Amino acid sequence: MSAKISRFAVFSIITSIFVLLIIWKYVDIMLISPTPASRVSGPAQIVERGPILDRNGRILAIQTQMDSVTAWMPNVLDKKNTAKLLSEALNLNPEIIQNKFENYTGFVYIKRKITTTESKRIKDLISEGQIAGISLEPEYGRNYPEQNLTSHLTGFTGIDNIGLDGIELSYNEILAPNSNSVDEIIYGNQLFLTIDLNIQYFSRKLAEKAYSDYNADSVMILVMDAKNGDFLSWVSIPDYNPNTFGKASLAEKNNLPITYAYEPGSVFKVFSLASEMEIGGITANTHFYCGGFYENQFPDELVRINDLGVHGDVSIADIIKYSCNSGAAYASDTVTKEDFYNKINSFGFNGRTGLPFPGESTGILNKPENWSGRSKPTIAIGQEISVSAVQLITAATVLTNRGTLLEPHIIDKIVSPEGKLIKDYKREPVRHVIKPEIAKALLLMMETATEAGGTARRAAIEGLRISAKTGTAQKIDPKSGKYSSSSFIASTLAIFPTDNPRIIMYIVIDTPRGGEFYGGRIVTPIIKELTEELVRYMDIPIDTENIIEHSGIMKLNSSEILVPGKNIPNLIGLSKRELLPLISLPDISVKIKGEGWVIKQDPAPGTEITKGMIINLELE
Repeated sequence: MSAKISRFAVFSIITSIFVLLIIWKYVDIMLISPTPASRVSGPAQIVERGPILDRNGRILAIQTQMDSVTAWMPNVLDKKNTAKLLSEALNLNPEIIQNKFENYTGFVYIKRKITTTESKRIKDLISEGQIAGISLEPEYGRNYPEQNLTSHLTGFTGIDNIGLDGIELSYNEILAPNSNSVDEIIYGNQLFLTIDLNIQYFSRKLAEKAYSDYNADSVMILVMDAKNGDFLSWVSIPDYNPNTFGKASLAEKNNLPITYAYEPGSVFKVFSLASEMEIGGITANTHFYCGGFYENQFPDELVRINDLGVHGDVSIADIIKYSCNSGAAYASDTVTKEDFYNKINSFGFNGRTGLPFPGESTGILNKPENWSGRSKPTIAIGQEISVSAVQLITAATVLTNRGTLLEPHIIDKIVSPEGKLIKDYKREPVRHVIKPEIAKALLLMMETATEAGGTARRAAIEGLRISAKTGTAQKIDPKSGKYSSSSFIASTLAIFPTDNPRIIMYIVIDTPRGGEFYGGRIVTPIIKELTEELVRYMDIPIDTENIIEHSGIMKLNSSEILVPGKNIPNLIGLSKRELLPLISLPDISVKIKGEGWVIKQDPAPGTEITKGMIINLELE
């Protein structure tokens, strides 16, 4: 009897537990699990992400409302047919939807932030009563109306409207600030970039053409305001559409101007020569002999660097004009490796610019204690050093700002939702790098490169003074570890107008294919075309050249004049080019006013030269 009672008790207990489990499941589904309404309209903070705009207020990124497809499983009656209909409307695998139906008991997302076409299909199915338990719920998303044009700048947000790349990532808290409030919508700040969308369009159009014409690995075009370091355009091809960033490859998403480090080639001669002039190893009057190669015996090795030609006697200006490797290498012998390294660093190479993008490269520049005998002359011609495009164009602000390096900017200002200015990014000097007269001399030397015979002559525009330096760098063959005979990086740095710089432009074509690969041949025509666009768009004046008659051509031998104790020669009739060697003389200051040829000088010819003397020259 007691055994029967015991079995009955056990049976009763098991039955009771089973009934309780059923009741609990019912309560969980019907009362505890979140309903679609509670899932969406509960105490969750709503943040409307602020827009990203160009410097003129044109929208680059803006908040949008998009539909998401959800299911409330207790109301989904025919799971198989509903999965089939949803898969057709949303272009999804029906097995994925069916799997969600089998593994969820309450609320579940089927697909988030669908297209307007998909929304219409789902609305039609809901109105026809074919997909019971399925709803459309509004969610905030991000739209990029310019698509590929500014993709590397804006970056993109993820499914939860959080920045994942570019400005969207770096300024996520500015665009979508946190708040403890859950009772109202939080509006994000407005972010204005320095980019001018028109200049961005001009640049990208030319970059796309070069990318296609030369079947290149990549093309970069950067345009900067020479006076304040603001980027006016930032183009990197290949690029992608941030509206569909999930379809983009890693190569397309790579923001090359900030992440890619490469050997700059001969463009770097501008900065190596400027460094040597500032250190005191050379002056504008220094000459070297180019016999077609550089050769020097160091304790550890005999170093020989070939040139593209025999240039003979070359001045510092000639080294830039003809891109003479020998002259640039011999110039490096005039300074110590420690001084050379430190001055290169002061231009910003081997460091970050601080621009608000993830993955910025510092480039590569070994410390001088790790240099071989070959290192100094090789670095002087733009090899054995790697730089990023943003480093190089930023370094050029030293030339356009009287020797002072500027902080580069991509953000113009931050404005509150109410229109109040929160932060304005002004011109920001970083440090003094070279003397003003050396910066001026370098611009004049670079101008000779755009004249007849110069490597940048294809960039010349009649009536506009342009300073430029071309570059063609061999790439390292990853298999052999040596310089490739077929892979090159072609580039050109341009600054204009020479006498009052407004624009710095830097263009890089990585691995051009199809025969031509020299920067002076394939990049300078692009420089010219983009410059012509900017001249029209920005109303940059072009001077009509007036021919001034004078008595004849005079040759100025700078090594024999303007020496203390001697007399000032007659400088009337000399051109500004012929006065170039006088600019950096150590004991004499020469001030030049105007353009053309010398029409007046003070003191007069025949006056004895003294240390500290100022010679004023008026040109017309």
